[in-house]
Amino acid sequence: MQISINGQLRAVPPDWQQETLLSTLRELFGLVGSKFGCGAGLCGACTVLVDGEARRSCLLAVNSLVGRSIRTIEGLAPVDGSLHPVQQAWLDVAVPQCGYCQAGQIMSAVALLERQAKPTDSQIDEALSGHLCRCGTQQRVRSAIRRASASAKGATP
Repeated sequence: MQISINGQLRAVPPDWQQETLLSTLRELFGLVGSKFGCGAGLCGACTVLVDGEARRSCLLAVNSLVGRSIRTIEGLAPVDGSLHPVQQAWLDVAVPQCGYCQAGQIMSAVALLERQAKPTDSQIDEALSGHLCRCGTQQRVRSAIRRASASAKGATP
């Protein structure tokens, strides 16, 4: 069985095919940007994009993803070494504190901007509503998403 991760087909051995996408990403493929938070899909730390939609990787069986396109935080930045506009905005606005929830929030922000280039504050709040952040940087998250939205490339990967 193979699955597409960040534009590459990856072979999943039979003994991994019943695992969650999160454990497969982290333990089999070494893609550790998606974090284990609650393990129940409630915190958002493990968010990845599946066919462009923000999904909780801790809830997805890897064998259900054949033929789907999975994108992780590691797959956002272009190969030229620059950052994705959302990642750059995160730094420009100084969103991160502890950083544990950041990859999941960034992935949800990218999904939002790919479907809505100029989201309203209520659309931003809705897209990020399932993400728990104990640092309380929600205002800076909203500001970073608005900043990425205003950039010429804000709605493209």
